[in-house]
Amino acid sequence: MSKKEDLRKQRENTIINEISSQQEKELDLAITMVQNALMKEFKGISLRIEKQWFLKDVIEDLKKAFPNIEFHHHHLKSSMRPDGGILSLENKKGELYPILITEKKNQGTNDSRLSEGKKPQAKGNAIERLGKNVIGFRTALLDECIFPFICFGDGCDFSEDSTILDRVTTIAMFGELNKEYLYTQSDKFNRGSFYFRVDPWTVDEMFNIALKIAIGSVYYYFSKYGKEQFITT
Repeated sequence: MSKKEDLRKQRENTIINEISSQQEKELDLAITMVQNALMKEFKGISLRIEKQWFLKDVIEDLKKAFPNIEFHHHHLKSSMRPDGGILSLENKKGELYPILITEKKNQGTNDSRLSEGKKPQAKGNAIERLGKNVIGFRTALLDECIFPFICFGDGCDFSEDSTILDRVTTIAMFGELNKEYLYTQSDKFNRGSFYFRVDPWTVDEMFNIALKIAIGSVYYYFSKYGKEQFITT
């Protein structure tokens, strides 16, 4: 690789990392706003947000829910780390019930490359990386009838004429994009909600979408386990 080519790649990686860092900050702000809104909406509840979910803990819960099924993992420190973390409702026993799991993905540099007179590159693999986490979170929540997962994606790779959208649709179990899917359908399709477009998602947009999912999740757990299990004051 020539020095010029190496510098170009370093510059592009730096730009991608800066975009990713800024968007994660915006997502974090939106989730903080969701937490504040929930505490006002549901007086007396306790919330906890965690940045990772260890596989060992997922498997421990799955073994309780499905005692006749084998589960396995390799390393104690392996975990799933969604960009916006896992926001959970906490009951009086300290047990956690996920009400919101969020990811934020940006993919595509060809618009800026074309503006600079450069040739387009092959489209990135952010979506393939997303798929791994979605499988893990879906499995972790198989014992519930909701899947409170949202991914916000933006960038030129998600234009209407891009085949990358069908990769996202496949991860969404062939559900429609830019549509809320909180509840499991036909006892099989725990799809999650995938919001994808070219233009960046604003903090307010992410907040409004995420809050609706989180509120629905809280009501689901109230209905299934009893509201009194979660009201601590």
